Amino acid sequence: MGYFKKVLIANRGEIARRIIRTCNKEGIQTVAVYSEADAEAPYVSEATEAVCIGPAQAKKSYLDIEKVIQVAKETHADAIHPGYGFLSENPEFVRRCEEENIVFIGPTAETIHIMGSKLEARTQMQKAGVRVVPGTDKSIESVDEALLIANDLGYPLMLKASAGGGGIGMKLVQDDAELIKVFDATKQQANSFFSDGTVFLEKWISKPRHIEVQIVADTYGNVLHLFERECSVQRRNQKVLEESPSPFLNETLRKELLEAAIRGVKQIDYTNVGTMEFIFDENQNFYFLEMNTRLQVEHPITEEITGLDLVELQLKIAAKEKLTITQEEINKTGHAIECRLYAEDPNTFFPSPGVISRLKLPENDVRFDFGVIEGSAVTPYYDPMIGKIIVHGLTRDQAITKMQRVLEEIDVQGVKTNLLLLKQIMKSNQFISGNYTTQFLAENKVQVLKG
Repeated sequence: MGYFKKVLIANRGEIARRIIRTCNKEGIQTVAVYSEADAEAPYVSEATEAVCIGPAQAKKSYLDIEKVIQVAKETHADAIHPGYGFLSENPEFVRRCEEENIVFIGPTAETIHIMGSKLEARTQMQKAGVRVVPGTDKSIESVDEALLIANDLGYPLMLKASAGGGGIGMKLVQDDAELIKVFDATKQQANSFFSDGTVFLEKWISKPRHIEVQIVADTYGNVLHLFERECSVQRRNQKVLEESPSPFLNETLRKELLEAAIRGVKQIDYTNVGTMEFIFDENQNFYFLEMNTRLQVEHPITEEITGLDLVELQLKIAAKEKLTITQEEINKTGHAIECRLYAEDPNTFFPSPGVISRLKLPENDVRFDFGVIEGSAVTPYYDPMIGKIIVHGLTRDQAITKMQRVLEEIDVQGVKTNLLLLKQIMKSNQFISGNYTTQFLAENKVQVLKG
């Protein structure tokens, strides 16, 4: 790949290491940026060069657009890869990259802006003929307006921040009294977190399944799907475990879902790698939920079943290369599962920062995308994910058996982790049957957490 000589990675931890791996393979130099808290992190020494961009607090380091741009210019980086989180879905950051003639490895600022607004995204999907959850298509300005709409739609409902994400700015309301109680606070929270107080109402789908479609689109109008990922094992709207393909879909439903995702992507002229997220109700109806305009945490399971390197595809598309594969040439082989290992209390889910005094990982037939090594510190400043455990099997049963074995062989000391929780999930009859929803952890709390 002759276009990029040097790529700055505007991120940290496991995703920075993941991007470095592909850049090394492609002969591209890398620039790591790091906060003072991450000075000893493995990715810092693994990059071609590394620059400290500020104190531990993300706002003063990883979220400081001007500092990141400054380092990119000083190190003569051709492009910036944002990873996920931090600045990855910030249209202002993309605009600054464009102004400085630095390639942003992702979609355009305009696309990120459109899909960052849940209301605008709903509008675009409806234009593409993709079903959205029944709800409002414009901002709700007052609690009185909200009550009128709520009684028309019927409870239960979700009150959502249009600019929200990660479970923030979402409230489930069962009746008028609850809506009155949370309306102003939700608008204020949306303003505080996202500088956008726009809120809207959607029907609450009880016991949904959360299934997403990985898409790839070049700058020449070629759009491909890389099949789907099942992401229904969640706690507090955060994914804990993902698998691909989904055990829920039959081939007819899968085809319908994949085609809907492609239509949605074409509607907004999307380029680079992205993920269309959907929820399924109990009657197998599916609805567009949101789009993530970046690489997903769970992208490795897609790589395992397709044999494709998603970071490599990102780099090539950003370098204006045309996709050289066709949809017919992309095959899914076997089954992949990813578990997210967190430094957290498995009962309360509170972060458990500290030094990893022991990290023993099995070496055979498993992929680890970890941000740490033995002796690394898990700081209280960032997401407490230690890393991702990924297995692939010829069948789902084989993948489950493999993951069960791998989890038993892992030994992490020095911090509390959710390893016990992951073991219990993998042994749960409900998970093994494939018949689970986003309520799985809540419904199985006693069995899952206490064994």
